[in-house]
Amino acid sequence: MNQIVECIPNFSTSIPNVVEAILKVVTQVENTYLLDHTYDSYYNRLVVSFVGDKKAVLTAALDSAGKAVELIDMNRHRGQHPRIGAVDVVPFIPIQNVSLDECIELAKRFGEELADRWKVPVYLYGPAAVSPQRGDLDWIRLGDYEALSEILCQPERRPDFGPSTPHPTAGATITGARHPMAGFNVNLGTPDIRIAKKIARALHAKKGGLASVKAMAAEIPEKRITQIGMSISDYQKTPLYRVFELLRLEARRYNVPIIGSEFCGLAPLQAVIDIANYYLKIDNLNEDKVLEIAVKRAIEKGRE
Repeated sequence: MNQIVECIPNFSTSIPNVVEAILKVVTQVENTYLLDHTYDSYYNRLVVSFVGDKKAVLTAALDSAGKAVELIDMNRHRGQHPRIGAVDVVPFIPIQNVSLDECIELAKRFGEELADRWKVPVYLYGPAAVSPQRGDLDWIRLGDYEALSEILCQPERRPDFGPSTPHPTAGATITGARHPMAGFNVNLGTPDIRIAKKIARALHAKKGGLASVKAMAAEIPEKRITQIGMSISDYQKTPLYRVFELLRLEARRYNVPIIGSEFCGLAPLQAVIDIANYYLKIDNLNEDKVLEIAVKRAIEKGRE
């Protein structure tokens, strides 16, 4: 495969049979390869990752979005993650021999076709947006799904594609293009969501925290803990060890222990290497020192 694009649609569901139906649609598209999926009840959100060539990925994105529009009723949806629709956000990411501009064009085609086929309002975000303000996910999601009818009818907030009224059950969708990012969650040994929100605020870039970081607090009632969910859009500019150290410092202020962490979705290798270099004080660790990559490159070179 010469050109590789990744697509990571986020769907507003954690219902197992709906998850299964969406994944089935993705896997049925020729030249599309499912990499990963995660979902949970407290965010009530499904995050899917798949790759393929541009045509295949666009087809899989549209088909899976159509299935979500068919099966998800946002009027019954409750969850802790900000969202405006059944197909909440659909980013396209350049992986190999594809430019960010090509992914922006994919996002525009996706948005136009989604709006045309299923009458879902669609916003463009990130580099695909027509202005920096409209490119901000927080700006687009103002008021969440519950305020969508009021938001869509405002002239300055009308969608880029589709009607200025929400789809009756699927709400609206956001799409765009971005480079690979790191999704990183940290669990806190306290059920007190007020403390978790204070820590998240200290990390969030727009609230005085670290550059490239979005952070939110969530409750995990069945475990009587809270979680800081983070997206680090530029993990080279703001490495994860720096994020973790600030989080640890803030948690110490409230005498709250960190009891675990996890990647949300797939972790970029460079982000993991940066963590290992920092905490293990390794001087020469890079991609060339990773066994699996060295084997893969040797085999590819031998085939030339």
